[in-house]
Amino acid sequence: MKNFLLAVDDTKSSIRTCEILIEVLGGCLPGQVVLLYVEKMEGGSVMDDLLLSDSEISTLKESLQGTEHQELMDKKARKILEYHAECLAEKGIHSVKKIIRAGHPAEEIMAVAEEEQVGLIVMGSRSQRLHNMVMGSVSREVANNAKIPVLLLR
Repeated sequence: MKNFLLAVDDTKSSIRTCEILIEVLGGCLPGQVVLLYVEKMEGGSVMDDLLLSDSEISTLKESLQGTEHQELMDKKARKILEYHAECLAEKGIHSVKKIIRAGHPAEEIMAVAEEEQVGLIVMGSRSQRLHNMVMGSVSREVANNAKIPVLLLR
């Protein structure tokens, strides 16, 4: 099997996605799993896409560098990646590349998929319909805009 990207976050849905993926793979091990965690640079507001431009997000990233807040975000990201890497290792998947990015999650997921030349993006989908209608969905945005296949797991 070709390499694939597994996007994870700090939700129970992400843990379940990793478990389901392991079940689905069975004995068919990928060449490498690119395990990605994106530190979201905007809040939970419906208006975020309208309020923060790419240059503003870039400025925010630069201003956070070297701060205690950034160190805490990075520590959290490393813990989440390590947890998922251990889950994969327990099932025989040892070739894992861990990546931390900061920015808009859907954009970063698609950018890393292209950079790492993976053949598939795997991610969870919470499927809370009202939430998706009002606030949008990272999984929906990736599924609609990715140049490669996307596997959404619930």
